[in-house]
Amino acid sequence: MSDVVIIEKELSYTIMQAAFDVHNTLGPGFPEKIYEEAMARELSARGVEIERQKRVIVYYKGEPLGEFFLDNVANKRVILEYKAVSEIARIHEQQALSYLKATGLELAIVINFGAERVQSSRVIYTKNKVKMPSRLPRPRLPLEGK
Repeated sequence: MSDVVIIEKELSYTIMQAAFDVHNTLGPGFPEKIYEEAMARELSARGVEIERQKRVIVYYKGEPLGEFFLDNVANKRVILEYKAVSEIARIHEQQALSYLKATGLELAIVINFGAERVQSSRVIYTKNKVKMPSRLPRPRLPLEGK
């Protein structure tokens, strides 16, 4: 049995419940800002602290390079990136990964409200930490006589 650790399991569950409620109520077709507002309201009602349009400064070799704004940050721990497109593309996940690297956070959830059904992708950045299994497998011994 594997020792799988799900980062921010309970918070992720609450976020996705809110996303399903928002999508079930609004459906696809609105601009991202509409879903961002609905998610902020829905998550706040569920007791989740939301930072909206959080400013992040990007550094290059120790010097400020520029800035960008995150859609939402939930409980100061999870970046929420909203999309209203036909499907989540790899570039959306790469963008979320860049956001994680810039902030030092470990989890971003890309949520797409533009499809017939809500879509999501968890993007994880653990800063090159290695999770070792709780027990290592026994080394194989060479077969005798070979």
